[in-house]
Amino acid sequence: MYSIQSLLKGYEKKQFSPVEITQHYIEKAKQTSDLNAFISITEDVALQQAAISEKKWQLGDAGRLEGVPLSYKDNIHTKGVPSTSGSKIDHDVIPEQHADIVEAMNQSGGVMIGKTNMHEFAFGITSNNPFYGPVKNPWNKALTAGGSSGGSAAAVLAGASVASLGSDTGGSVRIPAASCGLIGLKPTQGLLPQQGITLISPSLDHPGPITRTMSDLMVMMEALTGNNYSVIDSKAEDLRGVKIGVPINVFNEKIEADVLDGYQSTLKTLEQLGAHLVDVEIPFANEAALRSFTLAASEGGYEHRNRMQQMDDYGDDVRHVMKASTTISASEYLHALKRKHDMTAACDALLEHVDAIITPTMPAQPKPIGQEIVHFNDGKEPIFDCMTRYVSYFNITGHPAISLPVGFANDIPVSVQLISGKWKERHLIRWAKVLENDCHPETL
Repeated sequence: MYSIQSLLKGYEKKQFSPVEITQHYIEKAKQTSDLNAFISITEDVALQQAAISEKKWQLGDAGRLEGVPLSYKDNIHTKGVPSTSGSKIDHDVIPEQHADIVEAMNQSGGVMIGKTNMHEFAFGITSNNPFYGPVKNPWNKALTAGGSSGGSAAAVLAGASVASLGSDTGGSVRIPAASCGLIGLKPTQGLLPQQGITLISPSLDHPGPITRTMSDLMVMMEALTGNNYSVIDSKAEDLRGVKIGVPINVFNEKIEADVLDGYQSTLKTLEQLGAHLVDVEIPFANEAALRSFTLAASEGGYEHRNRMQQMDDYGDDVRHVMKASTTISASEYLHALKRKHDMTAACDALLEHVDAIITPTMPAQPKPIGQEIVHFNDGKEPIFDCMTRYVSYFNITGHPAISLPVGFANDIPVSVQLISGKWKERHLIRWAKVLENDCHPETL
């Protein structure tokens, strides 16, 4: 499997061409069709873009991602290509223009291999799609690949695209990245534009990349923002002087033993790398699930106000959320917005005293497709509530959060989540790069 840098070096040295590489990735996408990672493979578009990339390399005019095969979650609009959001209702939606983040990829020379499968309208975390099939985890096809950007993660892990773009309302980039042992970044809200994405919640939604490595993530962020992240590679040596907060509430509760072991082992690694760990209490953390649901359901109901005329065309779980959205009062919604402001201010204040916060990404490892309950020693919990418990808080506050794998348990990756102050992605990526260098989790 290729990294972005290895592809670019290969093109530069004429070891292979963008057309040859694109054909390889198209075939890989077809060969792994049993994963249900893609809703559509855009072969014709990909080969046209690859041919243009080939000419640009010949002319010495290559972009930052020139000839790199990418995939996009299907709620991200692509001009002239169906963008179904994993639904029956939007099955025939063909956008007239690209989402801004897709346009950034095109301007950098990215090649679109296809549109990836997802939880219907992004309203879930299993990507068990009733219309396009459940996305299967390449590590173990009986397991979910996470969601809602499950197809993006499965496509990258399976080698059917080098990187992918997803969206994250309550963990939907970080959960599939963690489920598949990949890197997933939810940037500061507002760093990447929402334009051209079928949203759930403008208050909570964040587009973000999924990659195999931190180095690939850096290149993707350079293309998306125009900022230089690759210089971090040469500076990522240790974490001396970095103060990292370790939560003593909520984020260490109701967690599987294997996940907790991986997390605690990572804390020891951070100390060995020179980081100073301090206990912190995450303010209002026990409110995250309620406030996230109120905001997402209320705003989702508004975004879907016209679609809800076709209520019977939703899958069962999304139909339930749509119906619930109509029962939330204006008072409840406004109170949730007020609490969002309070939580954000409190988290801002906390991150003035520590450089970063570390948590497990998920309390549990991926579960079998179709399993809707997670069992713990002290009880059970709906899978949606479980898997969003550690991630949704930072959608409410808007802080950048990155998930990265740190090891394995039961032959499935275990991941942690690093969070920093707003607009400090460069620092966050540097720290995550140091941790990646030390952990070296194996890939497929």
